[in-house]
Amino acid sequence: MNVVIIDYKAGNTRSVQFALARLGVAAQLRQEAAIIQAADRVIFPGVGAAGWAMEQLAARGLTAVIPALQQPVLGICLGMQLLCAHSEEGAVPGLGVFPTTVRALQPTPLYNVPHVGWNTLAGRQDSPLLKDIPNGSSFYFVHSYAVPTTDYTSAEAVHGSTFSAMLERDNFYATQFHPEKSGALGAKILENFMQLKD
Repeated sequence: MNVVIIDYKAGNTRSVQFALARLGVAAQLRQEAAIIQAADRVIFPGVGAAGWAMEQLAARGLTAVIPALQQPVLGICLGMQLLCAHSEEGAVPGLGVFPTTVRALQPTPLYNVPHVGWNTLAGRQDSPLLKDIPNGSSFYFVHSYAVPTTDYTSAEAVHGSTFSAMLERDNFYATQFHPEKSGALGAKILENFMQLKD
């Protein structure tokens, strides 16, 4: 299987690549549009600021390429947020796959921002990425912005307020948490993604 991790200098690409290697998947780090379009699976990770990340995508000619992909695509953390229509972080437009706005998490006396650490999925729907994942499972989060729950939310988490831990629309899947940093259950998420039917 030809798996490509989008390399736009704004992602935790190596840790995702290593996590896939542990599953026996040799993923390429590539930024060329034609190679990304020809892949069987595309992973779109991200860390850092939304505005800067969108500039990196634009510089590589990928802002129109990514939303038009037809194969299974997995956005991770900032990658999930960039797949949305807009972000409050820098007031920047996103790629528009998910028609929603990314909002800033609000700190409370009990909940710090950024949200860093393990958190359970508070609510979930029937998602192929969650096959054989027990209810109440925990995953590793690191973020200050989040997507409110929408019609495309396939799993929720709570940190002060409820937010989308996972999104799905057609061939696009996304996790706010980091499966590559979430141990055996995170590895199962990646394995389930690899086993999706085209």
